[in-house]
Amino acid sequence: MDLTFILLITFIITFPLIEQGIPVNLPQGKARELTDETARTVTVDAEGRVYLDDHPISLDELEKVMTTIAAGETQVTVMLRADESIAYGSVVEVLKILNKARIGKMALVTREE
Repeated sequence: MDLTFILLITFIITFPLIEQGIPVNLPQGKARELTDETARTVTVDAEGRVYLDDHPISLDELEKVMTTIAAGETQVTVMLRADESIAYGSVVEVLKILNKARIGKMALVTREE
């Protein structure tokens, strides 16, 4: 029983660290939490580099991958994490790619106020 409890506590502590991946300073905001299991994460860091699920990717590659994902999965959600210091245009470029790929469900990730 003690071992199970220790493993549970370890999982609870480490899971948020695993989920975050690329360190970015998210803007503050208030929204409801997403619980979608088929969610993919696109991150734009402070230098404007783009990552798909913690893997660096160019915008051209991102468009190809998102188009393939949207064609294969009907209920995919893309969570967009962007550093608050980057230009708004960088976020818009990623959103245009997601829209062009016909991703229907998108969410902008923020940190709690």
